[in-house]
Amino acid sequence: MSSGTTGLTWFKSSYSGSQGDDCVEIAIADQAIHVRDSKDTTRPPFTVSQEAWAPFVHFAAHR
Repeated sequence: MSSGTTGLTWFKSSYSGSQGDDCVEIAIADQAIHVRDSKDTTRPPFTVSQEAWAPFVHFAAHR
């Protein structure tokens, strides 16, 4: 894992299927949202600010 992501609590969306296919997981930290591939958790996650995450979630919720 990339530095700064140890000890995070990761979770999937309730919309993710139970088959484990094509899902992402997120972990919410004080200053950032970390996003990773649930099929390969050894790859480093990418990180976005909470300010950038909020408009994305709003957009995705209205699609």
